[in-house]
Amino acid sequence: MTVVSSAGAMPFLHGFRRIVYEYQPLVDNVMCVVGLEEGDGSHEDRVQGPEEESGLCGSLAELLERESQSEVFVEGISYALFKVAERGLVYAAEILLRYGADLNFEDPVSYYNPLHIAVLRNRPNMVRLLVGHAADVEKRDRIHESSPLDLASEESERLPCLLTLLDLGADVNARDKRGKTPLLHALASSDGLTVHNTENIQLLLQRGADVNAATVDGETVESSLVFLVKEALEATAEDAAEIGNFCLKATQLLLAHGVDPSCCLNEDGEPSLTQTSLEHFDLLFPLAVLLIQSGASLVCSYHGDSCWSFYSLLFQRLQTALQQCSGQSHASELLEQAEVLLDLARVDDPAPHLPLRLELPVPGRDPHPYAQALVDLHDHVAEHEANPPALRCLCRAFIRSHLQPWPLEDKVKALPLPDRLKDFILPEHTYTPKPGWDCFKPQHNQR
Repeated sequence: MTVVSSAGAMPFLHGFRRIVYEYQPLVDNVMCVVGLEEGDGSHEDRVQGPEEESGLCGSLAELLERESQSEVFVEGISYALFKVAERGLVYAAEILLRYGADLNFEDPVSYYNPLHIAVLRNRPNMVRLLVGHAADVEKRDRIHESSPLDLASEESERLPCLLTLLDLGADVNARDKRGKTPLLHALASSDGLTVHNTENIQLLLQRGADVNAATVDGETVESSLVFLVKEALEATAEDAAEIGNFCLKATQLLLAHGVDPSCCLNEDGEPSLTQTSLEHFDLLFPLAVLLIQSGASLVCSYHGDSCWSFYSLLFQRLQTALQQCSGQSHASELLEQAEVLLDLARVDDPAPHLPLRLELPVPGRDPHPYAQALVDLHDHVAEHEANPPALRCLCRAFIRSHLQPWPLEDKVKALPLPDRLKDFILPEHTYTPKPGWDCFKPQHNQR
Protein backbone atom coordinates (compact mmCIF):
# COMPACT_ATOMS: atom_id res chain seq x y z
CA MET A 1 0.00 0.00 0.00
CA THR A 2 1.36 3.40 -1.00
CA VAL A 3 1.06 6.26 1.47
CA VAL A 4 1.02 9.79 0.08
CA SER A 5 2.19 12.48 2.47
CA SER A 6 0.43 15.83 2.66
CA ALA A 7 3.47 17.45 1.05
CA GLY A 8 3.14 15.10 -1.91
CA ALA A 9 -0.63 15.34 -2.19
CA MET A 10 -2.11 16.36 -5.51
CA PRO A 11 -2.30 20.17 -5.97
CA PHE A 12 -6.07 20.23 -6.37
CA LEU A 13 -6.48 18.65 -2.88
CA HIS A 14 -4.36 21.41 -1.39
CA GLY A 15 -6.40 23.96 -3.34
CA PHE A 16 -9.65 22.44 -2.14
CA ARG A 17 -8.53 22.70 1.51
CA ARG A 18 -7.65 26.37 0.98
CA ILE A 19 -11.13 27.05 -0.40
CA VAL A 20 -12.88 25.35 2.52
CA TYR A 21 -10.79 26.77 5.36
CA GLU A 22 -9.65 30.16 4.05
CA TYR A 23 -11.58 31.59 1.10
CA GLN A 24 -15.01 30.06 1.51
CA PRO A 25 -16.44 32.15 4.35
CA LEU A 26 -15.87 35.40 2.46
CA VAL A 27 -17.05 33.87 -0.80
CA ASP A 28 -20.23 32.66 0.93
CA ASN A 29 -20.86 36.13 2.29
CA VAL A 30 -20.41 37.71 -1.14
CA MET A 31 -22.74 35.20 -2.77
CA CYS A 32 -25.31 35.68 -0.02
CA VAL A 33 -25.27 39.47 -0.48
CA VAL A 34 -25.86 39.20 -4.24
CA GLY A 35 -28.71 36.77 -3.63
CA LEU A 36 -27.00 33.56 -4.68
CA GLU A 37 -26.22 31.01 -2.02
CA GLU A 38 -23.22 28.87 -3.00
CA GLY A 39 -24.47 25.79 -4.85
CA ASP A 40 -27.91 27.30 -5.46
CA GLY A 41 -28.48 27.64 -9.18
CA SER A 42 -32.18 28.42 -9.01
CA HIS A 43 -31.71 32.18 -9.49
CA GLU A 44 -28.66 32.11 -11.75
CA ASP A 45 -30.24 33.79 -14.72
CA ARG A 46 -32.87 35.85 -12.96
CA VAL A 47 -32.94 39.38 -14.37
CA GLN A 48 -32.71 42.02 -11.65
CA GLY A 49 -34.16 45.50 -11.99
CA PRO A 50 -32.00 48.64 -11.71
CA GLU A 51 -33.23 49.46 -8.19
CA GLU A 52 -32.59 45.95 -6.88
CA GLU A 53 -29.20 45.84 -8.54
CA SER A 54 -28.27 49.23 -7.08
CA GLY A 55 -29.22 48.04 -3.61
CA LEU A 56 -27.15 44.88 -3.99
CA CYS A 57 -24.17 46.94 -5.18
CA GLY A 58 -24.38 49.04 -2.04
CA SER A 59 -24.63 46.02 0.22
CA LEU A 60 -21.72 44.32 -1.50
CA ALA A 61 -19.54 47.42 -1.19
CA GLU A 62 -20.36 47.62 2.56
CA LEU A 63 -19.37 43.97 3.01
CA LEU A 64 -16.08 44.46 1.20
CA GLU A 65 -15.28 47.55 3.28
CA ARG A 66 -15.80 45.55 6.48
CA GLU A 67 -13.74 42.60 5.28
CA SER A 68 -10.94 44.58 3.61
CA GLN A 69 -8.48 43.99 6.46
CA SER A 70 -8.80 40.21 6.28
CA GLU A 71 -5.56 38.31 5.56
CA VAL A 72 -7.29 36.40 2.77
CA PHE A 73 -9.26 39.38 1.44
CA VAL A 74 -7.67 39.48 -2.02
CA GLU A 75 -7.81 35.69 -2.41
CA GLY A 76 -11.42 35.65 -1.19
CA ILE A 77 -12.73 38.36 -3.49
CA SER A 78 -10.71 36.92 -6.37
CA TYR A 79 -12.37 33.56 -5.90
CA ALA A 80 -15.69 35.37 -5.53
CA LEU A 81 -14.96 37.03 -8.89
CA PHE A 82 -14.59 33.57 -10.38
CA LYS A 83 -17.98 32.62 -8.95
CA VAL A 84 -19.86 35.72 -10.09
CA ALA A 85 -18.21 35.44 -13.51
CA GLU A 86 -19.62 31.92 -13.71
CA ARG A 87 -23.10 33.28 -12.93
CA GLY A 88 -22.78 36.28 -15.26
CA LEU A 89 -23.25 38.91 -12.51
CA VAL A 90 -21.57 41.84 -14.24
CA TYR A 91 -22.48 44.44 -11.60
CA ALA A 92 -20.98 42.30 -8.82
CA ALA A 93 -17.83 41.63 -10.86
CA GLU A 94 -17.36 45.39 -11.38
CA ILE A 95 -17.38 45.99 -7.62
CA LEU A 96 -15.04 43.09 -6.88
CA LEU A 97 -12.61 44.39 -9.50
CA ARG A 98 -12.83 47.87 -7.96
CA TYR A 99 -11.71 46.38 -4.64
CA GLY A 100 -8.72 44.62 -6.20
CA ALA A 101 -9.96 41.17 -7.27
CA ASP A 102 -7.29 39.42 -9.33
CA LEU A 103 -8.29 38.86 -12.97
CA ASN A 104 -5.70 36.08 -13.21
CA PHE A 105 -6.90 34.18 -10.15
CA GLU A 106 -7.12 30.46 -10.90
CA ASP A 107 -9.74 28.26 -9.34
CA PRO A 108 -7.60 25.98 -7.12
CA VAL A 109 -9.51 22.93 -8.33
CA SER A 110 -10.08 23.44 -12.06
CA TYR A 111 -7.26 25.96 -12.68
CA TYR A 112 -9.61 28.03 -14.84
CA ASN A 113 -9.59 31.78 -14.39
CA PRO A 114 -12.66 34.10 -14.42
CA LEU A 115 -12.46 34.65 -18.18
CA HIS A 116 -12.32 30.91 -18.85
CA ILE A 117 -15.36 30.19 -16.71
CA ALA A 118 -17.30 33.10 -18.23
CA VAL A 119 -16.73 31.55 -21.68
CA LEU A 120 -17.59 28.04 -20.50
CA ARG A 121 -20.90 29.34 -19.11
CA ASN A 122 -21.49 31.50 -22.20
CA ARG A 123 -21.51 34.91 -20.49
CA PRO A 124 -20.55 37.31 -23.32
CA ASN A 125 -21.25 40.46 -21.25
CA MET A 126 -18.95 39.16 -18.54
CA VAL A 127 -16.29 38.36 -21.15
CA ARG A 128 -16.52 41.92 -22.41
CA LEU A 129 -16.18 43.32 -18.88
CA LEU A 130 -13.18 41.18 -17.94
CA VAL A 131 -11.29 41.88 -21.15
CA GLY A 132 -12.14 45.56 -20.74
CA HIS A 133 -10.33 45.39 -17.38
CA ALA A 134 -7.24 43.92 -19.10
CA ALA A 135 -7.91 40.20 -18.70
CA ASP A 136 -5.56 38.33 -21.06
CA VAL A 137 -7.73 37.26 -23.99
CA GLU A 138 -5.12 34.65 -24.97
CA LYS A 139 -4.61 33.18 -21.48
CA ARG A 140 -4.40 29.38 -21.47
CA ASP A 141 -5.40 27.18 -18.58
CA ARG A 142 -2.69 25.05 -16.98
CA ILE A 143 -4.42 21.70 -17.40
CA HIS A 144 -5.68 21.61 -20.98
CA GLU A 145 -3.71 24.52 -22.44
CA SER A 146 -6.98 25.90 -23.83
CA SER A 147 -7.46 29.57 -24.59
CA PRO A 148 -10.82 31.32 -24.12
CA LEU A 149 -11.28 31.17 -27.91
CA ASP A 150 -10.60 27.41 -27.91
CA LEU A 151 -13.26 26.92 -25.25
CA ALA A 152 -15.76 29.14 -27.07
CA SER A 153 -15.27 27.23 -30.33
CA GLU A 154 -16.06 23.83 -28.82
CA GLU A 155 -19.80 24.25 -28.15
CA SER A 156 -22.43 25.70 -30.49
CA GLU A 157 -24.21 27.51 -27.64
CA ARG A 158 -21.01 29.47 -26.94
CA LEU A 159 -21.25 31.25 -30.28
CA PRO A 160 -22.03 34.62 -28.57
CA CYS A 161 -18.79 34.35 -26.59
CA LEU A 162 -16.89 33.28 -29.70
CA LEU A 163 -18.12 36.38 -31.54
CA THR A 164 -17.31 38.60 -28.55
CA LEU A 165 -13.76 37.28 -28.20
CA LEU A 166 -13.05 37.71 -31.90
CA ASP A 167 -14.42 41.26 -31.76
CA LEU A 168 -12.10 41.91 -28.81
CA GLY A 169 -9.05 40.86 -30.79
CA ALA A 170 -8.51 37.19 -29.92
CA ASP A 171 -6.12 35.51 -32.37
CA VAL A 172 -8.20 33.24 -34.61
CA ASN A 173 -5.13 31.16 -35.51
CA ALA A 174 -3.48 30.87 -32.08
CA ARG A 175 -2.26 27.34 -31.34
CA ASP A 176 -2.18 25.29 -28.16
CA LYS A 177 0.81 23.18 -27.13
CA ARG A 178 -0.21 20.47 -29.63
CA GLY A 179 -0.65 22.99 -32.44
CA LYS A 180 -4.44 22.88 -32.41
CA THR A 181 -6.20 26.07 -33.52
CA PRO A 182 -9.74 27.17 -32.55
CA LEU A 183 -11.00 25.89 -35.93
CA LEU A 184 -9.54 22.46 -35.21
CA HIS A 185 -11.09 22.57 -31.73
CA ALA A 186 -14.47 23.31 -33.30
CA LEU A 187 -14.18 20.39 -35.73
CA ALA A 188 -12.72 17.95 -33.22
CA SER A 189 -15.55 18.58 -30.76
CA SER A 190 -18.24 18.05 -33.44
CA ASP A 191 -19.48 14.49 -33.57
CA GLY A 192 -22.21 15.09 -36.14
CA LEU A 193 -24.85 13.72 -33.76
CA THR A 194 -25.12 15.79 -30.59
CA VAL A 195 -22.61 18.53 -31.40
CA HIS A 196 -22.92 20.51 -34.65
CA ASN A 197 -20.51 23.43 -34.54
CA THR A 198 -21.24 24.62 -38.08
CA GLU A 199 -22.01 28.19 -37.00
CA ASN A 200 -18.78 28.35 -34.98
CA ILE A 201 -16.84 26.94 -37.92
CA GLN A 202 -18.43 29.45 -40.28
CA LEU A 203 -17.61 32.40 -38.02
CA LEU A 204 -13.99 31.29 -37.53
CA LEU A 205 -13.55 30.91 -41.28
CA GLN A 206 -15.08 34.32 -41.93
CA ARG A 207 -12.60 35.82 -39.47
CA GLY A 208 -9.59 34.30 -41.21
CA ALA A 209 -9.06 30.84 -39.71
CA ASP A 210 -6.36 28.90 -41.55
CA VAL A 211 -7.92 25.89 -43.30
CA ASN A 212 -4.46 24.36 -43.76
CA ALA A 213 -3.44 24.42 -40.09
CA ALA A 214 -2.12 21.13 -38.72
CA THR A 215 -1.28 19.91 -35.22
CA VAL A 216 2.04 18.33 -34.31
CA ASP A 217 0.29 14.97 -34.74
CA GLY A 218 -0.87 15.85 -38.25
CA GLU A 219 -4.51 16.53 -37.39
CA THR A 220 -6.17 18.84 -39.94
CA VAL A 221 -9.68 19.96 -40.83
CA GLU A 222 -9.68 17.35 -43.57
CA SER A 223 -8.59 14.53 -41.26
CA SER A 224 -11.34 15.48 -38.82
CA LEU A 225 -13.94 15.17 -41.58
CA VAL A 226 -12.49 11.91 -42.88
CA PHE A 227 -12.74 10.51 -39.35
CA LEU A 228 -16.44 11.46 -39.12
CA VAL A 229 -17.17 10.09 -42.59
CA LYS A 230 -15.71 6.74 -41.58
CA GLU A 231 -17.76 6.87 -38.37
CA ALA A 232 -20.88 7.24 -40.52
CA LEU A 233 -19.98 4.10 -42.47
CA GLU A 234 -19.98 2.12 -39.20
CA ALA A 235 -23.08 3.76 -37.70
CA THR A 236 -26.79 2.97 -37.84
CA ALA A 237 -28.72 4.22 -40.85
CA GLU A 238 -30.25 7.04 -38.81
CA ASP A 239 -26.93 8.13 -37.29
CA ALA A 240 -25.14 7.86 -40.64
CA ALA A 241 -27.64 10.27 -42.17
CA GLU A 242 -27.22 12.70 -39.27
CA ILE A 243 -23.43 12.58 -39.36
CA GLY A 244 -23.57 13.02 -43.12
CA ASN A 245 -25.69 16.14 -42.75
CA PHE A 246 -23.01 17.75 -40.58
CA CYS A 247 -20.15 16.58 -42.82
CA LEU A 248 -21.80 18.08 -45.89
CA LYS A 249 -22.36 21.44 -44.20
CA ALA A 250 -18.81 21.55 -42.82
CA THR A 251 -17.36 20.52 -46.19
CA GLN A 252 -19.30 23.27 -47.97
CA LEU A 253 -17.90 25.85 -45.57
CA LEU A 254 -14.34 24.61 -45.93
CA LEU A 255 -14.51 24.37 -49.72
CA ALA A 256 -15.72 27.98 -49.84
CA HIS A 257 -12.51 28.98 -48.03
CA GLY A 258 -10.13 27.08 -50.26
CA VAL A 259 -9.51 23.75 -48.55
CA ASP A 260 -8.06 21.05 -50.82
CA PRO A 261 -10.13 17.87 -50.24
CA SER A 262 -8.05 15.76 -52.63
CA CYS A 263 -4.72 15.95 -50.81
CA CYS A 264 -3.61 12.83 -48.94
CA LEU A 265 -3.56 13.37 -45.19
CA ASN A 266 0.15 12.57 -44.96
CA GLU A 267 3.16 11.40 -46.96
CA ASP A 268 2.15 7.78 -46.40
CA GLY A 269 -0.95 8.31 -48.50
CA GLU A 270 -3.67 8.18 -45.85
CA PRO A 271 -6.87 8.70 -47.88
CA SER A 272 -8.12 12.21 -48.47
CA LEU A 273 -11.75 13.29 -48.23
CA THR A 274 -12.25 12.97 -52.00
CA GLN A 275 -10.61 9.54 -52.11
CA THR A 276 -12.71 8.33 -49.18
CA SER A 277 -15.93 9.55 -50.79
CA LEU A 278 -15.12 7.79 -54.07
CA GLU A 279 -14.06 4.55 -52.40
CA HIS A 280 -17.65 4.32 -51.11
CA PHE A 281 -19.45 6.58 -53.60
CA ASP A 282 -22.71 4.61 -53.36
CA LEU A 283 -22.79 5.08 -49.56
CA LEU A 284 -21.41 8.64 -49.51
CA PHE A 285 -23.06 9.77 -52.71
CA PRO A 286 -24.00 13.37 -51.72
CA LEU A 287 -20.42 14.00 -50.56
CA ALA A 288 -18.97 12.65 -53.82
CA VAL A 289 -21.37 14.89 -55.77
CA LEU A 290 -20.46 17.96 -53.71
CA LEU A 291 -16.72 17.44 -54.11
CA ILE A 292 -16.93 16.87 -57.86
CA GLN A 293 -19.23 19.87 -58.36
CA SER A 294 -16.81 22.03 -56.35
CA GLY A 295 -14.02 21.31 -58.81
CA ALA A 296 -11.99 19.10 -56.49
CA SER A 297 -9.00 17.45 -58.14
CA LEU A 298 -9.88 14.08 -59.67
CA VAL A 299 -6.43 12.71 -58.84
CA CYS A 300 -4.43 12.94 -55.64
CA SER A 301 -3.18 16.53 -55.44
CA TYR A 302 -0.21 15.38 -53.33
CA HIS A 303 1.08 12.30 -55.19
CA GLY A 304 -0.72 12.56 -58.55
CA ASP A 305 -2.57 9.74 -60.35
CA SER A 306 0.01 7.20 -59.16
CA CYS A 307 -1.82 7.36 -55.82
CA TRP A 308 -5.45 7.33 -57.03
CA SER A 309 -7.67 8.69 -59.75
CA PHE A 310 -11.40 9.32 -59.98
CA TYR A 311 -11.94 6.77 -62.76
CA SER A 312 -9.99 3.98 -61.08
CA LEU A 313 -11.78 4.41 -57.76
CA LEU A 314 -15.22 4.72 -59.36
CA PHE A 315 -14.89 1.54 -61.42
CA GLN A 316 -13.28 -0.39 -58.56
CA ARG A 317 -16.09 0.52 -56.17
CA LEU A 318 -18.77 -0.08 -58.80
CA GLN A 319 -17.36 -3.52 -59.56
CA THR A 320 -17.41 -4.47 -55.86
CA ALA A 321 -20.81 -2.95 -55.10
CA LEU A 322 -22.46 -4.61 -58.11
CA GLN A 323 -21.10 -7.97 -56.99
CA GLN A 324 -22.64 -7.46 -53.54
CA CYS A 325 -25.95 -5.88 -54.57
CA SER A 326 -29.20 -7.61 -53.75
CA GLY A 327 -31.05 -7.34 -57.04
CA GLN A 328 -31.55 -5.80 -60.43
CA SER A 329 -33.11 -2.57 -59.15
CA HIS A 330 -30.16 -1.93 -56.86
CA ALA A 331 -27.72 -2.71 -59.67
CA SER A 332 -29.52 -0.24 -61.95
CA GLU A 333 -29.30 2.42 -59.28
CA LEU A 334 -25.55 1.85 -58.79
CA LEU A 335 -24.92 2.16 -62.51
CA GLU A 336 -27.05 5.29 -62.71
CA GLN A 337 -25.16 6.89 -59.80
CA ALA A 338 -21.86 6.11 -61.50
CA GLU A 339 -23.09 7.72 -64.73
CA VAL A 340 -24.19 10.83 -62.81
CA LEU A 341 -20.73 11.21 -61.26
CA LEU A 342 -19.07 10.68 -64.64
CA ASP A 343 -21.24 13.40 -66.21
CA LEU A 344 -20.52 15.81 -63.35
CA ALA A 345 -16.78 15.14 -63.61
CA ARG A 346 -16.75 16.15 -67.29
CA VAL A 347 -17.91 19.66 -66.41
CA ASP A 348 -14.55 20.63 -64.87
CA ASP A 349 -12.52 17.96 -66.68
CA PRO A 350 -13.93 17.72 -70.23
CA ALA A 351 -11.00 15.63 -71.49
CA PRO A 352 -10.97 12.50 -69.29
CA HIS A 353 -7.88 10.31 -69.14
CA LEU A 354 -8.73 6.73 -68.32
CA PRO A 355 -6.02 4.81 -66.45
CA LEU A 356 -4.03 2.41 -68.61
CA ARG A 357 -4.37 -0.50 -66.20
CA LEU A 358 -8.05 -0.55 -65.35
CA GLU A 359 -8.91 -4.19 -64.67
CA LEU A 360 -12.48 -5.13 -65.49
CA PRO A 361 -14.18 -8.54 -65.64
CA VAL A 362 -14.44 -10.11 -69.10
CA PRO A 363 -18.03 -10.92 -70.14
CA GLY A 364 -18.57 -14.64 -70.66
CA ARG A 365 -15.32 -15.56 -68.98
CA ASP A 366 -15.44 -14.01 -65.52
CA PRO A 367 -18.24 -14.93 -63.09
CA HIS A 368 -19.09 -11.29 -62.27
CA PRO A 369 -22.88 -10.97 -62.78
CA TYR A 370 -22.63 -7.45 -64.25
CA ALA A 371 -19.44 -7.81 -66.29
CA GLN A 372 -21.14 -6.63 -69.49
CA ALA A 373 -22.63 -3.54 -67.81
CA LEU A 374 -19.21 -2.55 -66.48
CA VAL A 375 -17.56 -2.97 -69.87
CA ASP A 376 -20.34 -1.00 -71.58
CA LEU A 377 -19.91 1.88 -69.14
CA HIS A 378 -16.15 1.83 -69.60
CA ASP A 379 -16.52 1.84 -73.38
CA HIS A 380 -18.85 4.83 -73.13
CA VAL A 381 -16.21 6.78 -71.17
CA ALA A 382 -13.49 5.67 -73.57
CA GLU A 383 -15.56 6.97 -76.48
CA HIS A 384 -15.66 10.40 -74.83
CA GLU A 385 -11.91 10.26 -74.33
CA ALA A 386 -11.30 9.42 -77.97
CA ASN A 387 -13.21 12.45 -79.24
CA PRO A 388 -11.89 16.00 -78.68
CA PRO A 389 -14.15 17.92 -76.26
CA ALA A 390 -16.29 20.70 -77.69
CA LEU A 391 -14.80 24.19 -77.52
CA ARG A 392 -17.67 25.43 -75.37
CA CYS A 393 -16.96 22.69 -72.82
CA LEU A 394 -13.28 23.64 -72.69
CA CYS A 395 -14.24 27.31 -72.23
CA ARG A 396 -16.64 26.38 -69.44
CA ALA A 397 -13.96 24.42 -67.60
CA PHE A 398 -11.50 27.30 -68.05
CA ILE A 399 -13.94 29.89 -66.67
CA ARG A 400 -14.90 27.70 -63.72
CA SER A 401 -11.27 27.06 -62.80
CA HIS A 402 -10.58 30.80 -62.70
CA LEU A 403 -13.58 31.51 -60.49
CA GLN A 404 -12.47 29.14 -57.70
CA PRO A 405 -12.89 28.69 -54.81
CA TRP A 406 -16.38 27.23 -54.90
CA PRO A 407 -19.28 28.21 -54.74
CA LEU A 408 -19.35 29.82 -58.16
CA GLU A 409 -22.95 30.98 -58.47
CA ASP A 410 -22.53 34.63 -57.41
CA LYS A 411 -19.30 34.96 -59.39
CA VAL A 412 -20.94 33.60 -62.54
CA LYS A 413 -23.95 35.89 -62.10
CA ALA A 414 -21.59 38.87 -62.04
CA LEU A 415 -20.09 37.97 -65.44
CA PRO A 416 -21.12 40.14 -68.43
CA LEU A 417 -22.67 37.19 -70.23
CA PRO A 418 -26.18 36.26 -71.44
CA ASP A 419 -28.25 34.26 -68.96
CA ARG A 420 -28.20 31.16 -71.18
CA LEU A 421 -24.40 31.10 -71.06
CA LYS A 422 -24.43 31.56 -67.29
CA ASP A 423 -26.78 28.56 -67.05
CA PHE A 424 -24.37 26.55 -69.20
CA ILE A 425 -21.45 27.44 -66.90
CA LEU A 426 -23.50 26.24 -63.89
CA PRO A 427 -24.97 22.87 -64.99
CA GLU A 428 -25.17 21.76 -61.34
CA HIS A 429 -28.33 23.86 -61.10
CA THR A 430 -30.12 21.22 -63.11
CA TYR A 431 -28.97 18.36 -60.87
CA THR A 432 -31.63 17.01 -58.52
CA PRO A 433 -30.84 13.96 -56.37
CA LYS A 434 -33.30 11.12 -56.55
CA PRO A 435 -35.07 9.99 -53.36
CA GLY A 436 -32.57 8.27 -51.07
CA TRP A 437 -29.54 9.75 -52.83
CA ASP A 438 -29.21 12.72 -50.51
CA CYS A 439 -27.88 11.03 -47.35
CA PHE A 440 -25.03 8.86 -46.12
CA LYS A 441 -25.62 5.13 -45.71
CA PRO A 442 -23.70 2.69 -43.46
CA GLN A 443 -21.83 -0.25 -44.92
CA HIS A 444 -23.98 -2.86 -43.18
CA ASN A 445 -27.14 -1.33 -44.66
CA GLN A 446 -26.43 -2.18 -48.30
CA ARG A 447 -29.41 -3.56 -50.10
